[in-house]
Amino acid sequence: MIHRLFARALPVLALLLLAPLAAGAQQRPVASPRDTASMRLGGAVVSVDYGRPYARGRKIMGGLVPFGQVWRTGANAATTLVAGADLRIGGVDVPRGTYTLYTLPAADRWVLVVNRQTGQWGTEYDAAQDLARIPMRVGALRSPVEQFTITLTPGQNGRGEMALAWENTRASVPVELKRPAARGN
Repeated sequence: MIHRLFARALPVLALLLLAPLAAGAQQRPVASPRDTASMRLGGAVVSVDYGRPYARGRKIMGGLVPFGQVWRTGANAATTLVAGADLRIGGVDVPRGTYTLYTLPAADRWVLVVNRQTGQWGTEYDAAQDLARIPMRVGALRSPVEQFTITLTPGQNGRGEMALAWENTRASVPVELKRPAARGN
C-alpha cells in the first residue's frame, strides 16, 4: 500500500520540484532577440528582420565586428530585407523581392551588401550571390547604443533611410522607390 502511494506521488512530486526550474528557464532574456524594422514608401512596405545583439561591455567596432570582413549585420539567422516594390538603395537598383543583408565595415566607411541567397544562417555568406555592394554614410554617435538597432525611416515622395547603429557608430543609406523610366513619343 505504501509502495503504491509512493509510486503515484513520485511523478507529482517531480513535477512540483521541476516546475520552478522550467519557469526560470523561460524567463531568461534572449541574448540576441529578433526584431523587425519597417516603413511604407508610397504603397509599398520595406522591412528588415534581424537579430539584435547587446554590446555587454565588449569592444564592438573593430572587435566583435571586425573591420575589413563581411559581417552578418546582426546575430544568429541572416538579416532579411523584404522589398515590396522595386527600390533604389544608395542609387543602386534593387528589384522587388527578398534578400539577405550583410555589411563590410571599416573604421571610416561601410558597404551594404545585398545578397540574393536567403534562409541561411547569418555566417553562411556566398559572395557569388551578391546583387550589389552599396557605399554607406558613416558617422559617430553622440551617445553609445547598447543593442544593435536597424531603423527604416520614411521621408517624402517615396524616399526614406535605412540606418544601422551600435556602440558609437551609425551607418546609413538612402532608400527610395524606383521610378519607371520616362517613355519617349
